[in-house]
Amino acid sequence: MRSLLSAAAISMAFTLLLTPVFLKWYERWGWGQVIRTPEAMNNPQHAAKRGTMSMGGLIFILGTLVGYFVGSYAGDFPPTPSSLLVLWMMVGFGAVGFIDDYLKVKRQNSLGLSGWRKIAAQLLVAVVFAVGALNFPNDRGVTPGSSAVSLFRDLPLLDPFSLGSWLPVLGIGVALGWIIYLLWISVIGIAMSNSANLADGLDGLAAGSGIFVVGAYSLIAFWQARQSCIAELDPASYGGCYNTRDPMELAIVSAAFIGALAGFLWWNAPKAKVFMGDTGSMAIGGVVAAMAVLTHTELLSILIAGVYVLASGSVILQRVYFKLTRGKRLFLNSPFHHHLEFRGWPEATIVVRMWIIAGVLAVSGIGLFYVEWLSRT
Repeated sequence: MRSLLSAAAISMAFTLLLTPVFLKWYERWGWGQVIRTPEAMNNPQHAAKRGTMSMGGLIFILGTLVGYFVGSYAGDFPPTPSSLLVLWMMVGFGAVGFIDDYLKVKRQNSLGLSGWRKIAAQLLVAVVFAVGALNFPNDRGVTPGSSAVSLFRDLPLLDPFSLGSWLPVLGIGVALGWIIYLLWISVIGIAMSNSANLADGLDGLAAGSGIFVVGAYSLIAFWQARQSCIAELDPASYGGCYNTRDPMELAIVSAAFIGALAGFLWWNAPKAKVFMGDTGSMAIGGVVAAMAVLTHTELLSILIAGVYVLASGSVILQRVYFKLTRGKRLFLNSPFHHHLEFRGWPEATIVVRMWIIAGVLAVSGIGLFYVEWLSRT
């Protein structure tokens, strides 16, 4: 508990107190936000944001790293493969976003990395994470991740490596299992990262929502640590325990991330003095995806991170409806929060209400997780 609280407090202090220092450097380097011309014409509020410092995600990424490592060692919970994998996804996806942001600032237009280059870079980060998740077993043989698709726990019937039992010839089953597994983890990582990116359209929306989403995962990991199968003399006789590797360390690293986001939100809330940019939004998506995989709650993440799913889902619906109706629009603009903007809602109202939606969905996910535990005990 001391590590968890220390990590959160140090991360929050870092971003809350040092963001003004970073903003002075950003201003010196010319890291101002670039607003697309059509966007500025359609929405004067966005035009007014031109020049606001961007790439603020770099601040809370650094804050998370400082808070986690100081807090973990202070509480005698040194880094483990599980927590390092979460940091890998945060830094890896954040680096992809940083390159995209930097190219936009350098070129002074909204064209950063091309779509396929961005996907290729995200794929590389996700594949490394996926391979690492099936390695580094502890003394009980438990690895950080699992090859099985999971809801509240692993679903053994949805394990791609089970194909090896009926396709044993020339190792076809194992090879196919790896391909399916890597694709599945990559889809989770890329989808969650881009969904969080789409939700980052208004001041404080992605950061505030991220506190609720990652906070839910910190609670889930902490509960798994309290109900760990390692503490049971006969785990098979107690169906309520969780066979998660390093759950307490997962709770600590996510708490550090929450603290960093909270401190950053002070400067990012309407009217924002700094934007997180793709650097920050993709890092948030990476952390959420990593926590979902390592806590074995991949499908549950659709509900817990529902506010991000809403953003990407509204974009998909808009495009599908546009093609099916040959030019008609389902929303005035997408993602959905921009639709509300075009309907005349004030930005602060939209942000706060999206925070409420994020909180309700995150709490609902925790509730279902707890109900499943009760059903087993």
